[in-house]
Amino acid sequence: MIKNYFKIAWRNLWKNKAYSLINIGGLTAGIAVALLIGLWVSYQYSYDKFLPNYGQSYQVRRNFNSNGDTLTFSTTSLKLADALRNGYPEIEYVAEADENRAHGLAVGDTKLSLDGIQAGSDFLKIFRFPFLQGNANGLRDPYSIIITESTAKALFGNKDAMNQLIKVDNKDNLKVTGIIKDIPSNSSLQFNYIIPFSYFEIADPGVKEARNQSFGSNGFVLYAKLKDGIKYKQIAPKIKNLEKYEDNLNAKNSDVIMQPIQDWHLYNTYTNGKALGGFINYVRTFSIIGILVLVIACINFVNLTTARSEKRAREVGIRKAIGSKRKQLIVQFLTESILITFIALFFALLLVQLVLPSFRLLTGNSITIPFNRFYFWLIVTGAAFATAILAGSRPAFYLSSFNPVQVLKGTLKTASGAIFSRKALVVIQFSCSIALIISTVIIYQQIQYAKNRPTGYTLNRLVTTITNSDLRRNMDALKNDLLQSGAVSSLTTASSPATGVWWHSDVENFPGKNTGETVEMGTILVSADYFKTLGMQLKAGHDFVNDIKADSNSVILNEAAVKRLRLKEPLGQYITKFGRRMTIIGVVKDALMDSPFQSADPTMFFFDGGSNIIYRLSPNINTHQAIDKIAAIFNKYSPAYQYTYHFVDEDYNKKFNLEVLVGKLAGIFAGLAIFISCLGLFGLAAYVAEQRTKEIGVRKVLGATVTQVWILLSKDFIVLVIVSCIIASPIALYFLQNWLYKYAYRISIGPEVFVLSAIAAIIITLATISFQAIKAAIANPVKSLRSE
Repeated sequence: MIKNYFKIAWRNLWKNKAYSLINIGGLTAGIAVALLIGLWVSYQYSYDKFLPNYGQSYQVRRNFNSNGDTLTFSTTSLKLADALRNGYPEIEYVAEADENRAHGLAVGDTKLSLDGIQAGSDFLKIFRFPFLQGNANGLRDPYSIIITESTAKALFGNKDAMNQLIKVDNKDNLKVTGIIKDIPSNSSLQFNYIIPFSYFEIADPGVKEARNQSFGSNGFVLYAKLKDGIKYKQIAPKIKNLEKYEDNLNAKNSDVIMQPIQDWHLYNTYTNGKALGGFINYVRTFSIIGILVLVIACINFVNLTTARSEKRAREVGIRKAIGSKRKQLIVQFLTESILITFIALFFALLLVQLVLPSFRLLTGNSITIPFNRFYFWLIVTGAAFATAILAGSRPAFYLSSFNPVQVLKGTLKTASGAIFSRKALVVIQFSCSIALIISTVIIYQQIQYAKNRPTGYTLNRLVTTITNSDLRRNMDALKNDLLQSGAVSSLTTASSPATGVWWHSDVENFPGKNTGETVEMGTILVSADYFKTLGMQLKAGHDFVNDIKADSNSVILNEAAVKRLRLKEPLGQYITKFGRRMTIIGVVKDALMDSPFQSADPTMFFFDGGSNIIYRLSPNINTHQAIDKIAAIFNKYSPAYQYTYHFVDEDYNKKFNLEVLVGKLAGIFAGLAIFISCLGLFGLAAYVAEQRTKEIGVRKVLGATVTQVWILLSKDFIVLVIVSCIIASPIALYFLQNWLYKYAYRISIGPEVFVLSAIAAIIITLATISFQAIKAAIANPVKSLRSE
């Protein structure tokens, strides 16, 4: 019996090739979109879950109460690390770490500059990355290093790297005590090697001193692993107020919290001290889009099948007349739905496999189809079967309900309810598609609005290089040679790059400070010519005079900092910072150093310098020639390091990566949703034209023009699309306003985007149905009326 069902289903598909192609094409596109989004969503949820016991691993954070606003920071103190390690038996391991940064690695003539981390000896007991050689105890010796497989290959080639020496930062030789597999792309922690934190303390005495300082000396990252069976809620109230007893304003206003590793990637945005959002919002949005596109494809199937009910009515009547039961007919029609869906699934898998390389390039994710995983086939076939039932149920129950007497007498008429439901489904289809079109336009406008925003400094031909010990020793000679080479017009150093603020700290005192008030602001240490090099403009006062004695007690504020401190006449006033009374000598205009979508960060500038060399290429030299000249000079003063650099404009543009990705994906999926909807319209238009063949023939005989016939066949569809626009617009407006609300610098949504989207949808609709309408309009009426 089952075999017979499939045989009949196949015959019907083959007999009605055009409708079959439309049905299969629409479902193929819908399933492909859902599958592609499903793979992407699955990849996002897989972050860090390859690590054993990931559920017990945490990062320690601080919630800082800034005058009623809760700010969450990822940096902590070394004193907190010792307190957690020694005072809480629920915690199995604690590991302090420095930020992931580049160091120079040298083996013989091979020199590399690679990003790595400096971490405590228990780091690899918390995060159990798989070892190829060695074990997690390899970080106990300060003069050791653990490297990844790729780093070992790059430094030693095919030679065994274990127990070999690597010269780090042209200073000390560290012995390779372990080799781990390359870090997967779905790991929040990315590094090429690990240097023991104990070596960091030896190499930099300031780090060792930081361990004896207060809880307020926050500049390090801290990880912890709870013992098996211990839940975070058991220890959370114990550690929350750990810092508050200390007589330090920063510590008194800080709550100690932990975030589980499984939430790092998706819940990366804190609001009022809680991880409530972040990348998870985009994952949920695209999950909904995937479901909507699949639903649109299912609606196509339902509409086309029920629209062709009269074609199948005689078949149903005859089969019922000779004894077929309704449930047998339902099974028959569901079998056809299942067959069509699984054919579509086959082509969808093929399509996804073909587009995956481009999709990986677009998203930057290493997504693959796990053909060898049983769970994948279980989910995919289960979802396909559910789709088949969802798409086929209404046609199956509708077609099987026909009265055989009415059918065989030829008196069966399509119920008004069926026509209404068909129109309602078309409206749902186009409402979803139009909402996606509107979203794509708004996202694009928001990105362009932020990109065109004045940055407050000049990005063009600005370059950054991280210093090392050799460069720091020879900074004056390096600067002099670079300026004399003609390749560089200006040079400075700073504690943060031009596109970020790496350090936030408290202002200890300022005029008009309220009792108990805390002010956390960006803090950048700069050397001479900082504002000149970046192209930032002083609004009032003067620049540093390049004299360490004169400048050591001076500070320059940006406009946002002046506003934050409520200073009406800032010049000449004093603030207390670093335990010293500092004079405000200048006010610089705001510059976008963090997010281009947010307000400028209140920032203080102090004269000291830092680890970032920032220089501007001369305007009268070719970029490649300038870089070659600069590289030679850097190599002269730092032969043990590989010269590396970043163009500031490229770093700034990376700040738009997520929004650009979202915009591109939304545009692609909106286009596919429209395509699928138009496939359904094309099929429905063909059906309507076929049903009204004789009517059109009579109208033409009576003098109707091609235009009149075209309007006759098109107007109903246009009305449905207009209704879809009316429904989609307020829904899209609601969700887009919520999306824009997270940006301080954002566009206002005007009516033109809805009007233009509606016009675009109508034009697309007319283009889709006009082929069938004009074809019917120009047909010879003699042929259509011959049987009359």
